[in-house]
Amino acid sequence: MQPELAQAVRRRAQFRCEYCLFPQNLARLPFHIDHIVAKKHGGLTRMENLAFACAYCNGFKGTNLSGLDPATGQMTRLFNPRTDPWREHFVWDGPELLGLTPIGRTTIEVLRINHHDAVALRAVLIELGEFTRET
Repeated sequence: MQPELAQAVRRRAQFRCEYCLFPQNLARLPFHIDHIVAKKHGGLTRMENLAFACAYCNGFKGTNLSGLDPATGQMTRLFNPRTDPWREHFVWDGPELLGLTPIGRTTIEVLRINHHDAVALRAVLIELGEFTRET
């Protein structure tokens, strides 16, 4: 990937994970440029198919395009940061992210956004004023 393209993706995301909103400057592990639709599924390396993702969200997402909605058991596509407004699918309840839609719930489940370690870390960072939950 061209460095200019990667930097444009980072800037567009305001240097935060486009799934869980974690800021890059507070992360211990490097962030990744995620192919929303993985190359193995025909996804191209273009701005409209790229998202900035923390190591955890990117690692759990992998090449997944969908998962099972934990509320209904129905196969549901994952959140797409290029086409889906974040606020339509997610809302914060303290350090825990809640899914407002099947897409939101499924994305939280597949990416394990509310893993107990992630929630505990966000709680501390919120208390310190380091983690903003605004999009």
